[in-house]
Amino acid sequence: MKDSTKRFAIGTLIAAAAGYVTGILTAPQSGKETRKDIKDNAVRGYKEAERQLKHLHTEMNQLIAEGKDYADKLSGKAKQELEHVLKLVGEVKEKARDTLGAVHEGTAEDKDLQKAIKDAQDAVDHLRSYLKKKA
Repeated sequence: MKDSTKRFAIGTLIAAAAGYVTGILTAPQSGKETRKDIKDNAVRGYKEAERQLKHLHTEMNQLIAEGKDYADKLSGKAKQELEHVLKLVGEVKEKARDTLGAVHEGTAEDKDLQKAIKDAQDAVDHLRSYLKKKA
């Protein structure tokens, strides 16, 4: 995904969240109902982030397998370079797995989850790009 597209998507999400919060805070309902709505939406957002990280983890598994198959066809410096990239992506995949474990235990913080998603997306994008260049 291009940087401008990512920025647009992030801007859209922020605008949507701001609009939602404004709507909730000005809605004619009790404080208890408003707090419940905010909590429900936070839980939904957290679950969506978890779903996204699971998807990225699966995608990293697939790309690593693809990369290993491709590395078997290479030799010399090209093979070493690809194996290095695969090792780095594997480390990000393990961190994502650890973060998912923390989510299930209820000990993951939102910032940790968001960082894991960003790192995983960057790793997927990098490996996908690398494999396309070499193919």
